Amino acid sequence: MSKSLKNTLKIGIPLLLGFFLVWYSLSKVSFSELLEYFKSANYFYVFLGVFFGLLSHISRAYRWVFILEPLGYKIKFANSFMAVFSAYLINFTIPRAGEVARATILTNYEKVPFEKGFGTIVAERIADLIIMFLIVGITLFLQFDFIFDFLESRFNFNSILIAALLLLSLGFVAFLIIRKSTSGLALKIKTFITGLIDGALSIFKMKKKWAFIFHTFFIWIMYVLMFYVTTFAVPELEGVTIGAVLIGFILASFSIAATNGGIGSFPVAVVTGFTLFNLPYSPSLAFGWIMWTAQTAMIIICGGASLICLPLFNKKK
Repeated sequence: MSKSLKNTLKIGIPLLLGFFLVWYSLSKVSFSELLEYFKSANYFYVFLGVFFGLLSHISRAYRWVFILEPLGYKIKFANSFMAVFSAYLINFTIPRAGEVARATILTNYEKVPFEKGFGTIVAERIADLIIMFLIVGITLFLQFDFIFDFLESRFNFNSILIAALLLLSLGFVAFLIIRKSTSGLALKIKTFITGLIDGALSIFKMKKKWAFIFHTFFIWIMYVLMFYVTTFAVPELEGVTIGAVLIGFILASFSIAATNGGIGSFPVAVVTGFTLFNLPYSPSLAFGWIMWTAQTAMIIICGGASLICLPLFNKKK
């Protein structure tokens, strides 16, 4: 497969999936009905959710400032903030291109070598991935009975047990094969896992490791709060449980990687999680669209302003 075809597929498939999911969600709930939910929403909670989202992004920008200090680079917070928002905006065009752009902005305006800037972004992603796994683990612990009953109602208990044992066995066999294999794929997997472990351990070797850990937790607490408080904007979702919030949040978080900025996939992921808890379909879908629209508007405004202001703020460079 040629490089140009690969790049076309990387850009085209998420876009097509996003457009399909937009069509799918509008086939379940009409646009006019969604519009009514937008009109009746309590925008105090929408803006409160946007505020929590903004705090998480500010914390991310600040975390990036001191993760670069041990490497010998003291960058301006304003450049870090604008680079973060520019990256979010660029990710709406080409998935994952924002990370490359973010490191490039730092190279242009702060003279940080690209590979070092990009390396810190990878370290951040590893820390975020660990927190995401932690949230999944907490959700499984808190909602174990619900998840078990849900699976048991759809599958036979013996089938679940056999499937779990089979997965564990396959995982163990795969581990042994990958450990001994010298194929390209096996080496990539081993490199990825080693990178995760090294990245996680490197956090504890940082001079400001506790500040880094604090901001990492703060970022994700703000994400969850952003999601939770926005549910109050839709009156029909009154009384939503913490279990529904956590499962909806997890599904929505993974959906962002599926399409450009979560277009189409975010509302569908939310409604999938909420309906598991017997929450009404239409308000759940409307909430997904309201939240995605509010957060996307913030990224477009702040990201667009950042791209304009970066060369003005650094005009001497």
